[in-house]
Amino acid sequence: MAIDAELLLDRRALRRKLSVWRAIGVGALIVAAGAVGWRAAGGRGLSAVTPQIARISIDGFIAGSEKTRELMKRVGDSSAVSGVVVSINSPGGTTTGSEELFRNLRQLAEKKPVVAFVDGTAASGAYITAIAADHIVARETSLVGSIGVLFQYPEVSGLLDKIGVKVDEVKSSPLKAEPSGFHPTPPEARAALQAIVGDTFGWFKDLVAERRKMTPDQIKAVADGRVFSGRQSVPLGLIDETGSERQAVAWLEREKGVAKDLPVRDWKPRSDNRFGLFSAAAVGAGLLGYDDLAARLRQAGSETAGLTQGGLLAVWRP
Repeated sequence: MAIDAELLLDRRALRRKLSVWRAIGVGALIVAAGAVGWRAAGGRGLSAVTPQIARISIDGFIAGSEKTRELMKRVGDSSAVSGVVVSINSPGGTTTGSEELFRNLRQLAEKKPVVAFVDGTAASGAYITAIAADHIVARETSLVGSIGVLFQYPEVSGLLDKIGVKVDEVKSSPLKAEPSGFHPTPPEARAALQAIVGDTFGWFKDLVAERRKMTPDQIKAVADGRVFSGRQSVPLGLIDETGSERQAVAWLEREKGVAKDLPVRDWKPRSDNRFGLFSAAAVGAGLLGYDDLAARLRQAGSETAGLTQGGLLAVWRP
């Protein structure tokens, strides 16, 4: 009987220990889920109600995003946000994605003062992003400009001939599905594409001239596809001044009446709960403290998504 009593006591002790570990496990899962949700929502918490300057980062390939549009709306509607710094480091992207981002930023600028800070590169479509702001600051060694439009496609007919592959097609008209990578581009198709590129290039130049208040001669001097350093860009009228993000914030304080010494908080798009390989890996890397790796994974994911976008490109590729 004594042995049975000891065995019963041991079992009860074991059950209590198991209950404790179960509670710890459930608590850890709740904390982990909360951390993922907090990180996916932008990681702001109570800071979302603290008076602040919002930082919106535009980096990687620009392809257009409903999440970015929703982010701009949240920033514009937030009573805590006194001003916005758009931090840019991007070679550009699709013309449609760049146009959408420009329109969203102009809508945001109707609610909050917006300044752009070029923290690396604002080329082509990313320069369209920069001119959506009312003031542009860039580092002296940043790259700015690349005003131009690109239409690229592979032409592999020579390779197909070598390996003995022939592609037949039946079309409703000669310009249908042109250009095609399966045969050289006929002159009439090339002329049609050139007309589209020329029209979009005209739109790009007109937008720059309007936003930067340039004369025809001034826009002609900078719209040949080149990039310029931040130092070169000031006298050319592409940007307003060189400096760091501190100069961008100082402009908000000096010219737009934003209170001094407000904290600058990062605002990020909310997760749409459709975690792909890159986004899931980015969240995991971020939770482990590898912020640089997380940023690279997010950029890789955005560039991969951009490859599915059709149409013209406003992108600078060194």
